[in-house]
Amino acid sequence: MPVNVKSFSDITRKDVFTHRGVYSGKVLDIGLDLEKFRVKSLVVDAVRGSFLADLVGDKKGVIVPYSMVQSIGDIVIIKHIQPVASDEEAPTAQ
Repeated sequence: MPVNVKSFSDITRKDVFTHRGVYSGKVLDIGLDLEKFRVKSLVVDAVRGSFLADLVGDKKGVIVPYSMVQSIGDIVIIKHIQPVASDEEAPTAQ
């Protein structure tokens, strides 16, 4: 997905939502692949109460691979992530 952005500041601090409309945080930084001259990832601040914060706790700087970015405009839209249940939470067969 090519993106025409004039500067780094055009993406940073944009709100990030999943394609289901769930708030995920704000863009803090951009990961670049300098050998291929393309964006590798977005670093998202998982603000308290957001979708990503519920997944990763109060971690700062969640790295979202650029392949998960669906759209960048007034906001950034990423693919919705389904949490994976741990072994303790998995239902047991009876």
